[in-house]
Amino acid sequence: MSLGFDLKLSMEQKLVMTMEMQLSVKLLQMSTYDLLTHINKELEENVTLEAKNNDDNESDIEFKKLIDFLKNNNTDSSSKEYKGNDEEVSPLNFVEAKKSLKDYLKEQVIDLEINKVEKKLCYYLIEDLNSSGYIEDDLSYIANKNNCDIRVVEKALSIIQSLEPIGIGARNLRECLKIQLIRKNIEDENIYIIIDKYLEEVSKAKYSYIAKELNLDLNKVQKYVDIIKTLEPKPSRGFFTGDETSYIIPDAIIKRIEDEFVIVMNDSVLPKLNINSTYSEIISTCEEKEVVDYVKEKVNKAMFLIKSIESRRQTLYSVISNILEIQNEYFLYGEDYLKPLTIKTVADNLKFHESTVSRAIKDKYIAIPSGRVVRIKDFFTNSLTGNDGEVSTYNIKRRIISIIENEDKKKPLSDSAICNILKNEGIEISRRTIAKYRDELNILSSAQRKRV
Repeated sequence: MSLGFDLKLSMEQKLVMTMEMQLSVKLLQMSTYDLLTHINKELEENVTLEAKNNDDNESDIEFKKLIDFLKNNNTDSSSKEYKGNDEEVSPLNFVEAKKSLKDYLKEQVIDLEINKVEKKLCYYLIEDLNSSGYIEDDLSYIANKNNCDIRVVEKALSIIQSLEPIGIGARNLRECLKIQLIRKNIEDENIYIIIDKYLEEVSKAKYSYIAKELNLDLNKVQKYVDIIKTLEPKPSRGFFTGDETSYIIPDAIIKRIEDEFVIVMNDSVLPKLNINSTYSEIISTCEEKEVVDYVKEKVNKAMFLIKSIESRRQTLYSVISNILEIQNEYFLYGEDYLKPLTIKTVADNLKFHESTVSRAIKDKYIAIPSGRVVRIKDFFTNSLTGNDGEVSTYNIKRRIISIIENEDKKKPLSDSAICNILKNEGIEISRRTIAKYRDELNILSSAQRKRV
């Protein structure tokens, strides 16, 4: 037996993403609003980066004080920043904050003539609301948490439930719906029984079963269901709760000049970035290596950010330009002319990787000549074969909506019947695909759409 060491050489390919490459990819898939937030953060953290030409202010900066500042802060990349007399103002400071549901409720509580304990509990309950506007914690837990009697909590809860929007402060869906009925002065006992015991049957359109169970006329049950469907299951709807995207900023605007279209990149919402010339002077004149190294690092980071933003802009412009070329008839004549289009097609046309195109269109919007703001992603649709060639799935879904809107509500069309209608129109599609598209469109099945 021999012991020894063998030395072997092997070659392999690896793609190693540097921090800079990762940042470039991250910026590409950011929405304009997210990019604006990121730029604002970088302006706070990187002392060498500025949002406009501040040459007029250079005389205000005391060079020696600046050196001292950098020496004392060169290990900290937080939001410390040396400023002259005029501070930079973030463009985000001018974006109006959307009033939240909790703010709206607190404003109502302020004006109520209630004692301090009740007011304190009302504020507590408001903070306890989830994104749908429901109270999540058990009342006994809230009472224990606030060192008070549960009856006081119940009183505070009744106050919250009396506020706008109607249904706020409910502990579950059933209570939410019943609060709305009470506020609408609807007193019919049967509708409350249906909400308490038969909501699942309502969702499945089992109206005959409900009528038999309650010994009611089928038409009467239908009327009760119609009332229930007018109620709001999510009372927080329409208010900012922190869960939704608050702002949509179009990344580009398509303008029509006669029969030609022009792409205008929406750069005006982003600040113009450049390197503060004062820091370039530090690199060339300062003799303290520690300070120079710190400034160089910050300058390099700022330069890469500027280059990455420009690269993002060019990539996005190329993608939009190719979409505009392919979907020209859509922009000329409307949605019926949307052609099938895949990410791979655009990637091949531009000689990009598919992931690059996918990231470029993520959370991006464009304003079109009709005045609407649409997702770039919506221009990409699969296709099925029809009499006139390939038909986009987008237009097939629109046709399904049209068929269902015009059906006999007493005898709604099954998925098989819709499938046959489309096949007669020359669109080859399976019943299963119809069911899939119907689900994606949030359209109920034929049994659930049936009306008495």
